[in-house]
Amino acid sequence: MTVSSDTTAIAPLGKTKLLQPIKVGANTLNQRIAFAPSTRYRATKHGVPTDISLEYYKARAQAPGSLIITEATFASPQGSGFPHVPGIYSDEQVQGWKKINEAIHEQKSFSAIQLWYLGRVGHPKWLKENGLKLLAPSKIYSSPELEKEAIESGNEIHEVTIEEIEDIINVQYPKAAQNALDAGFDYVEIHSAHGYFLDQFLNDNSNKRTDEYGGSIENKARLLLRIIDTLIPIVGADRLAVRLSPWAKFQNMSTEGEKLHSYILKELQKRADEGNQLAYISLVEPRVQASWDIAEEDQQGSNKFADEIWKGKFIKAGSYTYDAPNFKTLLDDLENDRTLIGFSRYFISNPDLVYKLKEGLPLTKYERATFYNHDNFGYNTWLNHNGNREVNEEEERKRVGKPLA
Repeated sequence: MTVSSDTTAIAPLGKTKLLQPIKVGANTLNQRIAFAPSTRYRATKHGVPTDISLEYYKARAQAPGSLIITEATFASPQGSGFPHVPGIYSDEQVQGWKKINEAIHEQKSFSAIQLWYLGRVGHPKWLKENGLKLLAPSKIYSSPELEKEAIESGNEIHEVTIEEIEDIINVQYPKAAQNALDAGFDYVEIHSAHGYFLDQFLNDNSNKRTDEYGGSIENKARLLLRIIDTLIPIVGADRLAVRLSPWAKFQNMSTEGEKLHSYILKELQKRADEGNQLAYISLVEPRVQASWDIAEEDQQGSNKFADEIWKGKFIKAGSYTYDAPNFKTLLDDLENDRTLIGFSRYFISNPDLVYKLKEGLPLTKYERATFYNHDNFGYNTWLNHNGNREVNEEEERKRVGKPLA
């Protein structure tokens, strides 16, 4: 059973660089295709990954040597902000992820976790009910709706203090990273994109601080770089990564653009030159913001500047099927021999995406309405090209529409 019968015609890519091996940190992948992190809200209310998530990730790891970046995962309770998103701060969460990683590794593929910290875009009422603050660099709300909720729930923005920042750097992120290693992840990716907490420090629309974490580019980038420096000896630089979105305005952000991100990339390249090169930098293209495409006339800037600064590996993500069937942009971006392409929406609806891209089989269109539900429909109800699925059809039908605990 599929959710949609719409398809996208594609040319076969089996003889292109997309299907050639590439070394990423300490591991060699069989192809240059990554599953980009895709929030799905399929964990329990307490953020524990479930068996249906195991099934979901196992299906997308079926091509040996694939890189599966699981999804944005809360680094700590304070970094959370709503239910049904997985975390990596409790023993139950670690054990849930461990089972998923074992399934990924059984298929000889690799896994990455994306450490997520929401900041000002968490839900104030939910945070209040769980005894947590609505943290932000400055007291600036992302929307009138969240401000209203914050006031009504008695949980208005708390401007994070220097002491709290030190705890985030030296306690919360290190614990999350160590938990991720204990859970068997091959890579740890730091989420610093799309208007979430670390990105909020980078952005003028959310950061009006006058201390060492605000004002200048150097100050605004300080938190991210300190977290990276703290995690390198824990994770190892060759297993550590970061995600950036230079041009996104998602969640009422301004465009940070080339100048600020050039500084960050130069700082990361300095560390690489000193022997601490990150496994990869995940870069969101200006064609998308979060899971939404941006019209060409509304796009700002280009990520070309990044290629001139960072000499390590990139994962580039953002609607790389838009110029199918011939994939001109995708093929052009592979020419430097240090790029992987991240797919999200089409990897959701095509668990055998690697095979389809290799052979040129039509891609099943995703169904946006199912992205953020809490049941199995539109999650494990997508078929492989041959109509096979490893689970029993009758049992799967029973699960469709059944909410998680």
